[in-house]
Amino acid sequence: MPSDVCPGCGIPGDGEAIAANLNTCPSCGYHYRMEPAERIAYLADPDSFSEFSANLRSLNPIDLAGYEEKLNEAEAKARMKDAVITGTCTIEGKPAILGLMSFNFMGGSMGSVVGEKVSRALLRGAEEKIPVIIYTTSGGARMQEGIFSLMQMAKTSSAAAELDKAGVPFFIVLCDPTTGGVTASFAMLADITIAEPGALIGFAGPRVIEGTIRQTLPDGFQRAEFQQEKGFVDLILPRKDQRRVISELMDLHQTGSQPWKNYKESGYSNGDAS
Repeated sequence: MPSDVCPGCGIPGDGEAIAANLNTCPSCGYHYRMEPAERIAYLADPDSFSEFSANLRSLNPIDLAGYEEKLNEAEAKARMKDAVITGTCTIEGKPAILGLMSFNFMGGSMGSVVGEKVSRALLRGAEEKIPVIIYTTSGGARMQEGIFSLMQMAKTSSAAAELDKAGVPFFIVLCDPTTGGVTASFAMLADITIAEPGALIGFAGPRVIEGTIRQTLPDGFQRAEFQQEKGFVDLILPRKDQRRVISELMDLHQTGSQPWKNYKESGYSNGDAS
């Protein structure tokens, strides 16, 4: 529970007040990182979330020394079997499939299990004609699984294509941070790409890029607001608005309307969700 000085405004934080405000600073709206169970609590209808693919656990496909120990440590820290939870739920009474990543599990890295669970969620959405919503937070592909982790980029992208062919809505919510192979695959393939305020979104990190091109990057580089300005993000939504707006987007897609046009006219395209 955050209780130190807020990174956004510098005001000392009250942990209980921040938690009650969906892990955002009551003074400036700074969005602290959040875990899947906390997101389910504010997004899904009460008691409607039902997890699937819950028993999948990572192996050690390239026999990397110490990997099993790291997995055990990550499982204890995040209280998850891997870096994503998937399940069905309802949002304001509408069926949905949710995928929620955790940065606490090895930096939200995508290995074989994450790729499999995300792919299953997308393919289930295509088969059952249920919208898919995935919250991403990741440092990228999991290097401890070598080429097997990189293969998940193609696998999840292929599953996203099947969802698109089926005409089923796909919504991504980019959280802080979303980088690497997740950004380079399914995280940028949604019908509507949403981001939380201030989220870091990119492939390589700013320091790596600066070191490569030997130039100073502009202020706010790779933050959600910068990425919206460059066209990579459609909407920037604070947590307090996410349940309502996602529900509305589901309705708009089901009725064959033009959701982007409607939300652009309402002001959401400028990140104004107040």
